[in-house]
Amino acid sequence: MKKKFGDWRVNTILFLILIVGAAIFSRLFFLQILQRKLFEAQALGQQTVFNDVVGSRGQIFCQNSQQSKGAKSDGEIKTLAINKDNWIITANPKNIPDKNKFAESLSAVTGQTKEEIIQLLDASGTYAVLKKDLSADNLKKIKALNLKGLSWQNSSERFYPQNQMMSQALGFLGGSGAGQYGVEGYYEDSLKGQSVIMQDQSGLNSIFSSADQISRNGSDVYLTIDYNIQFQAEQLLKKEKEKDDIDGGQIIVMKPDTGRILALAGYPNFDPNQYGKEKNMAVFQNGFVQKLFEPGSIMKAFTMAVALNEGKITPNTTYTDTGVVSFSKDSIHNFANEKFGVQTMTQVLENSINTGAVYAEQQVSHKTFFEYFDKFGFFRKTGMDLQGEVSSKNEALRKGGDVEYATASFGQGVELTPMQIARAYCMLANGGKLVKPYIVDKIVSGKSERSTKSEISQPVISQSTLSELNTMLINVVDKGFNGVAKIPGYYFGGKTGTAQIPLANGKGYMPDNNTIQSFVGYGPVFNPQFLIMVKLDNPKVPKSALSAVPIYKQLAQYIINYWQIPPDYDISAKK
Repeated sequence: MKKKFGDWRVNTILFLILIVGAAIFSRLFFLQILQRKLFEAQALGQQTVFNDVVGSRGQIFCQNSQQSKGAKSDGEIKTLAINKDNWIITANPKNIPDKNKFAESLSAVTGQTKEEIIQLLDASGTYAVLKKDLSADNLKKIKALNLKGLSWQNSSERFYPQNQMMSQALGFLGGSGAGQYGVEGYYEDSLKGQSVIMQDQSGLNSIFSSADQISRNGSDVYLTIDYNIQFQAEQLLKKEKEKDDIDGGQIIVMKPDTGRILALAGYPNFDPNQYGKEKNMAVFQNGFVQKLFEPGSIMKAFTMAVALNEGKITPNTTYTDTGVVSFSKDSIHNFANEKFGVQTMTQVLENSINTGAVYAEQQVSHKTFFEYFDKFGFFRKTGMDLQGEVSSKNEALRKGGDVEYATASFGQGVELTPMQIARAYCMLANGGKLVKPYIVDKIVSGKSERSTKSEISQPVISQSTLSELNTMLINVVDKGFNGVAKIPGYYFGGKTGTAQIPLANGKGYMPDNNTIQSFVGYGPVFNPQFLIMVKLDNPKVPKSALSAVPIYKQLAQYIINYWQIPPDYDISAKK
């Protein structure tokens, strides 16, 4: 009997073990197999924190082009826009055992008074901002104090090392974190860092964090600007402000064969590091592509191009200048009411005679004249890579009659941007082709690099016309205004302009002593290396030969020396 009783107990225990094991197995099967996905999701939610992280903004650089004579950037790199780390220190007042001692220690490093720090601590319950814009060196000193309750955060900001230099072309990073104006605005999508979701995981899943979850930085942008030429151009504008008290001005330097921009100097400019302090918002606009003006006599070269290309005149065609051209209700006069008598078309350009330009325009139909101006790009944007480019449809000319076309022949009554004019002069220099101006040379992202390719049209004017016109423009430089624009040893083509400024209401012009004065020159003519456009707003001298021309000549001579361009002829032999 005892043996049977013992077997019963053993069997009972075994049975209970089997029942419990089956229950445990069933529960594990339910949790690990049937409900696996639910509990994995719950566990992952406890182990993972998702953060929206934005990559660093791309930086902006330029390279000098001395060796390539502006054809490409391969020299010293200059930094134009970078990201600068600034630190903010904060504190939780409740975690500070002795505010007086805390404030006294901290003030020795931050430069604040002890009382100022205590006041900041007392004004907040649990979070007090004590100091902003701290350098890494200052933060290191603060950390060494080992102050309880103190914390710090990094606040990256855009920094422009060259300060005001090239500010209107660069633009700036606005308070919203987006680029505004210029390159910063136009290339916002390339420069900005990409926003990505990063997983901050703990537990076993942290092992599987992938490198591709790291935030992606914006691309770096390299400009076509040559720093040395840009610096010279900006210095010349500052000197012109002192000399002739200009209201403003722009200088454009570019390669006429490709449209590559080598300098964009503007005055007045601003410091993009402190753009918020500017009271005049108009200073942010870049005058190269965002401001229209009536160009004046620099347009006479294009009027001559039209009449020459149509075979209606030659450089030696003559007419008699009486100083005035009369219409039914209006009269057009020369500058300062001058009278020149019998003049050739070449002399019309040399002496910048308004009535001579009217004569050339009258040799073709208004429709033909308008169509050529359209071919020259005067009714559309250049497409340049700067934010906010504008253009005028010049409706007054479209709908105008004899008087409107007569004034357009010498650059009044039509509106253009400096970049439109510079591009059109490139056409005269490069064999009749319109180029698309560009300021970004390449965009670099990691190991990938994308370079800008020149966009060049088919010729819009004949080679014979260009040959004749270039000879005429060489004579303008060599003989016009007593040869003030001439650079000994070189053949350059160019044209002056002194234009009236229209009133804001569009009804008439400002007094005669208010003018826009300009000069566009390029060369050496037989193998043009560069083009310079100088535009000055209201210099306190009567004509551009006294203002824009000397600036052009100094800058052209600098580039000749900088690039070591050989002369066209021996000066001593020509004498």
